[in-house]
Amino acid sequence: MSYEVIAVLMFSSMMLMLLTGQRVFAAIGFVATIAALLLWGDGGSEIAFSAAMKLMKWYPLLTLPLFIYMGYMLSESGIANDLYKMFHVWFGPLNGGLAIGTIGLMVAISAMNGLSVAGMAIGASIALPELLRRGYDKIMVTGVIQAGSSLGILVPPSVVLVLYGMIARQPVGQLWLAGVLPGLMMAGLFILYIVVRCRLQPHLGPALSEDERAVPWREKLALLRAGLLPLFIFFSMTGLFLMGVTNLTESSAVGALAATLAALFKRRLNRRVMAETLRKTLAISCMFMWIILAALCFGAVFDGLGAVKAIEGFFLDRLGLSPWEILIMMQISYLLMGTFLDDTAMLVIVAPLYVPLVGALGFDLIWYGVLYTITCQIAYMTPPFGYNLFLMRAMAPPEVSLMDIYRSIIPFVAVMILGLIIVMAFPQIALWLPELYRLRG
Repeated sequence: MSYEVIAVLMFSSMMLMLLTGQRVFAAIGFVATIAALLLWGDGGSEIAFSAAMKLMKWYPLLTLPLFIYMGYMLSESGIANDLYKMFHVWFGPLNGGLAIGTIGLMVAISAMNGLSVAGMAIGASIALPELLRRGYDKIMVTGVIQAGSSLGILVPPSVVLVLYGMIARQPVGQLWLAGVLPGLMMAGLFILYIVVRCRLQPHLGPALSEDERAVPWREKLALLRAGLLPLFIFFSMTGLFLMGVTNLTESSAVGALAATLAALFKRRLNRRVMAETLRKTLAISCMFMWIILAALCFGAVFDGLGAVKAIEGFFLDRLGLSPWEILIMMQISYLLMGTFLDDTAMLVIVAPLYVPLVGALGFDLIWYGVLYTITCQIAYMTPPFGYNLFLMRAMAPPEVSLMDIYRSIIPFVAVMILGLIIVMAFPQIALWLPELYRLRG
């Protein structure tokens, strides 16, 4: 049996197991382990062992639980609620202002947590009831919350970019810097869409009434100070990192400590908050570690087979495709897989194939990490099985139907595709900040 056929069998077996509802890490790790034992006998067990040792010795992995802890501490202690109150007061007088404030809230939550789930939970529980109560169109606001929460996997500290950096063997700090400008650009495109849409159709996002606008300046400034506290934590943490005072892992520890002290300062740190924060941090961190371990094992088997070289030769020699055509095909395949897989599953399934191929084609792997992440954002919201669609369905009130949720994401997916095209056409949007940091370093 040729190595190409073995690679196809591994890939198809893994996809079949995933379609049966098996856990991602279990399906990938099982296929990789069985393939290694059948190909190399008892010596194949060394692949899984070396992958585990590589994972345990990867020092930047410590950032994963620390950043997740920071996000959940700020969320569980209610400090994130202060952010929404600030956006509510300052943006409410504009048509669509509360929706714009919701995007700002999502960007801030993304900068604290790095996961879309946290942004979705906070947006659906805090922002959605307020928006609906004030007469905002239910289809538009559900789209706003889904699109805004997807920024969590692009704006640093993105956990997805940590996974990509581990699997693609790229520096996580460079990937986070590469995600800053594309993430802010995507948020700006969302806000531009809301402003234009509410200018043309004011009834979709009415401004606050005169009574609600009559907030004393003293109260406005107090809310501004309270809302800026989590942003100050984030910028002080990243500022220390960019100035070279702390390394990546130390910055995550600074963020976790600062979030805990902020909750203590606000007198919101109690047994329940700490227990919920630790429980959720442990659950998410363990899940990601198992996924990374399975992905490393699967990738090692693929490297041993030489499958990547075979695929590269198939695209370039047999089909005669240009590097850009191959890259576009990869992005389309991500969009298709995103209809039934989440972002981590997509990454660990195709990273052993795509990442070496992207490097062989002459593309920058840091830039490609941003492209992959934006494509994941789109896949998160693509019917019929987009991850964010089901989260919204579970958290939305009864008056928001599944069809409303499907309709709500159409314009935002179009905006995301526009953002993806812009980053593909102008790679420096993603690469300028990492290159600047390297030059200063």
